[in-house]
Amino acid sequence: MQSSGRLFIVSTPIGNLEDITIRAIDTLKNVDSIACEDTRTSIVLLNKYSIKKPLISFHKYSKKEKSTELIGYIKQGRDIALITDAGTPGISDPGAFLVRRALENGIKVIPIPGVSAVTCAISISGTGEKGFIFLGFMPSQKAEQKNTVKKYFTIGMPVVFYESPRRLLNTIGMIKDITGNNPLFVFKELTKFYEESISGTIDDVIHRLKQSTVKGEYTVIVDCKESISNSGKQISDRKSIIEASSLLTGLDKREVYRRLFKK
Repeated sequence: MQSSGRLFIVSTPIGNLEDITIRAIDTLKNVDSIACEDTRTSIVLLNKYSIKKPLISFHKYSKKEKSTELIGYIKQGRDIALITDAGTPGISDPGAFLVRRALENGIKVIPIPGVSAVTCAISISGTGEKGFIFLGFMPSQKAEQKNTVKKYFTIGMPVVFYESPRRLLNTIGMIKDITGNNPLFVFKELTKFYEESISGTIDDVIHRLKQSTVKGEYTVIVDCKESISNSGKQISDRKSIIEASSLLTGLDKREVYRRLFKK
């Protein structure tokens, strides 16, 4: 007889309700209860697949209290599935808190993999061959945003983040000011009827966004080809070359620069 239950982390669709695995459906049909962010959202999916299980509301405002409750149920031998409103739980949502609590209590946590907005966006951008950095939602404070950009957008790897429509234009404008006019990919309504992908330089994308209605949650990829730190190093190296050449040749530094670097 099973002395303790299990916690299943079940991925669900991010838009198109058919983007769910057979294993996910079977898991949701066989657990004792389902924890979800918004019961009104989850019931639509569950009804489509004739899944009738007790629902427990679990969101960022109730995660501490509800985690204690859910851990208690699992210790009593009940299997609990955690789903989010869309995608994979534990990625930029309170599911991570519940998973930590479960692991601290020696509870077996089982992943039921599936859709994620991050991997969907990366898969159609052509940027993820050598890895990428995922930030979740960008900070809301300007100072924190700038620090985040300087820290993570200067490594020379694609950076993926989520952003709200209200802040989208300001955020990508600020990124351009710091990193330059890098390639940019903006995705909204992924897998849904009005799915849209916009790509180009940051300037190109800003121009197109200003011509349309900016609404919905966005997944953004900035393809930072060259790190700021590398650019700074190159500038420093160039100055050293100019100074050394000037000393050796007796030429003015501007003349050295013209001969060596000016096209």
